[in-house]
Amino acid sequence: MRRPPHGDEGSALVELVWLGVLLLVPVLWIVLSLFEVQRGAFAVTSAARSAARAYALADSDAVGREQARAAIRQALDDQGGETQSFTFDVSCGRGDCHQPGAVITVDVRSGVRLPLLPEVLGGGAPTFRLDSTHTVPVGQFRDVA
Repeated sequence: MRRPPHGDEGSALVELVWLGVLLLVPVLWIVLSLFEVQRGAFAVTSAARSAARAYALADSDAVGREQARAAIRQALDDQGGETQSFTFDVSCGRGDCHQPGAVITVDVRSGVRLPLLPEVLGGGAPTFRLDSTHTVPVGQFRDVA
């Protein structure tokens, strides 16, 4: 039996490799993006929790705000978000957040950059916005100096 002069031998392997590469790259990007977003979500949740506790343990609102900012920065840095920017708000049901029985709520907002996406696709680097809220009650009995 004679083979045709222009056979398709080996073309299935080439097509399989190209199809694999074309499918692998988007799947890899999706997995990397999911990991980055999850890391950022852990960081923002931990930051809100730490900030609320730091604010509640402070002696005054001004000191509490600075301690909350430091706690947020530390929580973000612990999860690899050294360059991650953030904003936060502190609110309470009453005027003075440090009165016994007050409830302190801290809302932290941040975002993570999606990996391997150029700034050409939008008006800046593509980011995924994250936010977290944590509420801490101030105890009825506090130690006074």
